[in-house]
Amino acid sequence: MTANLTVAGLLAEGVRELRASPAGTEPAATADLDAQLLLAHVLAVPRVSLKSHPETLPDPSRIQHYRRLLARRAAGEPLAYLTGSRDFWSLRLKVTPAVLIPRPETELLVERALALRAAADGRVADLGTGCGAVALALASERPGWHVVATDACADALAIARANAGALGLSRVELRHGDWYQPLLGERFDLLVSNPPYVAQDDPALATASLRHEPPRALTPGADALSCLRTLVRGAPRHLAPEGWLLLEHGATQGAEVRRELVDAGFRHVRSHRDLAGHERMTEGQR
Repeated sequence: MTANLTVAGLLAEGVRELRASPAGTEPAATADLDAQLLLAHVLAVPRVSLKSHPETLPDPSRIQHYRRLLARRAAGEPLAYLTGSRDFWSLRLKVTPAVLIPRPETELLVERALALRAAADGRVADLGTGCGAVALALASERPGWHVVATDACADALAIARANAGALGLSRVELRHGDWYQPLLGERFDLLVSNPPYVAQDDPALATASLRHEPPRALTPGADALSCLRTLVRGAPRHLAPEGWLLLEHGATQGAEVRRELVDAGFRHVRSHRDLAGHERMTEGQR
């Protein structure tokens, strides 16, 4: 029936398919929104136009594309990889399976960095930048800051570079290398990082929402805190006097990260909670 091929019919079809995905999975939980976002992406129109023009008959090739994306979403593939973008802070970022998908809770790193340094100038390094989310958000808010972003993955840096160019933030300096290795001899007012912090045997890594993302960006191996320890212990060599280290970590890791910071000589050590009430990031001052 032709009615089934209208925007309204295709949205209804998408919702049915996504709700039929395995019980309790993310596609089932967000079926209505995901169907709308996928169809809007395929048709290259704002989501609101789907509601205002439900009778539109899309081109058959676009219908086929939409159905292919629906099947992949129903199988658990993240929406951001299907549409190729994710909103973070005030920015729309390109994402691919080469990078971790930015999460809303990571915006807490940006909030705290801006709160801790109100000065118009400053030197900031984002370690393990991935798609560039934190570094680019900070650069967009503080045009006078010198922002350096590092990553050990060349493919991730290519995505970050594309995002910087698309957003007109090409002044962000992107460097290839592991953690502090690209910062030899330099000091910064702020060091920020969202490192891998999930143990490799954590069942969460097998869930639909994580199994498509790059393992290197999620887990450091058997010791979930190993990257966090590396960042804490190396920070004093790269922080200016009274500089701050800000780290995202797992919801149950706050106490251990605070202990590491105190043992490394940091002061004013404190954790902050995300919107879900979990201790999500911890900061300390040199």
